[in-house]
Amino acid sequence: MNISIISVGKLKEKYLKQGIAEYTKRLGAYAKIELIEVPDEKAPEQLSNTEMEHVKQKEGERILAKLHPDTHVIALAIEGSMKSSEELADTMDRLATYGKSKVAFVIGGSLGLSDAVLKRADEKLSFSKMTFPHQLMRLILLEQVYRAFRINRGEPYHK
Repeated sequence: MNISIISVGKLKEKYLKQGIAEYTKRLGAYAKIELIEVPDEKAPEQLSNTEMEHVKQKEGERILAKLHPDTHVIALAIEGSMKSSEELADTMDRLATYGKSKVAFVIGGSLGLSDAVLKRADEKLSFSKMTFPHQLMRLILLEQVYRAFRINRGEPYHK
């Protein structure tokens, strides 16, 4: 399985880089992992609704440019469906079984994802009703994808 994680913005925090590197290495035994960063749109702290939509649109265009037509896209969105770790494992197993070997998880910037990206998504996934920093979400997502592979293989870890 080829898994891409497409995210907005450059990761700066050393501790997050270390965690992401660790889970990327662990996942290498199960899948080909590609981490893709697209630049965030520069914007002032205070934005009007129109300016916010413009920022999301620009970031969305960068994300969409990285998606292949045959890729199954899972957008991380607060309004998405929530799944347990076992349900995510089932989703990953189902995708692999039915020939969806290219899967992309998409993490938006601080303002979220554009409507165009949400429309392109095959499904929307929410990790919580809480808001997480998008940089931290990369690490959380990688850990859950790793957990899903361990669950599907019946390997210890997920307890």
